[in-house]
Order: sequence, then C-alpha cells, then structure tokens
Amino acid sequence: MYRKVDDFLADWSFATNGTLQVLESLSDEKLDQAIVEGHSTLGWLGWHISTAPVYFSGLVGLHITSPGDVRVVPNKAKDIVQAYKEVSEAVKSEVEKNFTDEKLIETVDNHGKDTPRGALLRVLIEHQTHHRGQMTVLLRQAGLHVPGVMGPTKEDRA
Repeated sequence: MYRKVDDFLADWSFATNGTLQVLESLSDEKLDQAIVEGHSTLGWLGWHISTAPVYFSGLVGLHITSPGDVRVVPNKAKDIVQAYKEVSEAVKSEVEKNFTDEKLIETVDNHGKDTPRGALLRVLIEHQTHHRGQMTVLLRQAGLHVPGVMGPTKEDRA
C-alpha cells in the first residue's frame, strides 16, 4: 500500500518504463499470438494493460479518458503503444494534481469494501506486472524480442 505520493510515482515510473519496453516489442503480425487458441493474445493483453488504468483510476476517484473501446483491440501495435503512453502519463499527472499523502490513506468504495486509495494504486501496478509477465512468455513464443525488464533475458546474456 502506498502512503506517500512520491513513492507511488517512483514505482509507477519504473513500472511504466518496463511495460513500455514490452509493448514496443509487439509487431502487427503477431498481435493474435496466444499460448493456445482461445486464450488471451498479445494484442488483447497489450490493449488491456493500456485501458485498465482507466478503471483503477476511477476506483480511486481520478478521471482519465479511455484511449478507445476496451472491447476493440487495435490491429496496429503502434496504436497500443501510443494509447499506453497517453494513459500512463494521465495517471501520473492526475495523481500529482489530485492526491496528497493524506488522500492515499483515505478509503474508497471498492465494490462494497472500504479500501485505501494507496492499496488500490498498488493493485494497479501489480495487475500491470502480472499481464506484462504473460506478455513476455508470448513474445518469446512468437519469436519477438523479449526485453530485460527485471533483469537480463536469455537473449541479453548471449
């Protein structure tokens, strides 16, 4: 749980940089790559990561505009990357403008459960990291570059 705005912003910066590296590894031709048919694709996961912060921001009382229809995955990797850049910057900007350390410990309604804003911001980052990890597996399966977000990859060590 975050109790300091600066702590969230530092983690958000690190997390968004890593996510951007993963998204920039996408290619238009491989957006429908899935572990097996019927599962989440690279395109869907990238779009979900790009649009989910709008949902989480709403839970904590911020107003961020969605980059597009969450149900319609773009067919261009660059559109997913651009949407993510816009949304991640909007989260940073809105937190800087609207939150204080005191606001982070205030509780908000999280589907019927009082939850501190700082806890939901932590879930936002964890959610993104979870899906980013799924994407790295699919990137390798698709034969695309796997960036060393949390340390060197097999390819980085070669």
